[in-house]
Amino acid sequence: MNNRIEEHAVLDTASDKETVEITVDGITIPAEKGEPILAALLANGIRINRYTAKKHEPRGLFCGIGQCTDCAMVVNGRPNVRTCITPVEAGMVIKTQEGIEGV
Repeated sequence: MNNRIEEHAVLDTASDKETVEITVDGITIPAEKGEPILAALLANGIRINRYTAKKHEPRGLFCGIGQCTDCAMVVNGRPNVRTCITPVEAGMVIKTQEGIEGV
């Protein structure tokens, strides 16, 4: 599934971007190197980034600018990474997070 914007008057949608692979919850997906992790997830139909600790409610994209924690995930073993502002690197291992660790 690819939900990427292919053409846009303002956004850079050049097709010469380097495609890399990242692993999300054990599944390998394609991503564009340097794009926000969250953009790669959304392009591949992944909408849930974490679940709340108390009620186990799903959370995902909310502010998109790194101010909230709704997009927080475990990235390369590090919890609470805001995926909306963290760029993709080849080989990243990303996991859906339960709650917000250390908060």
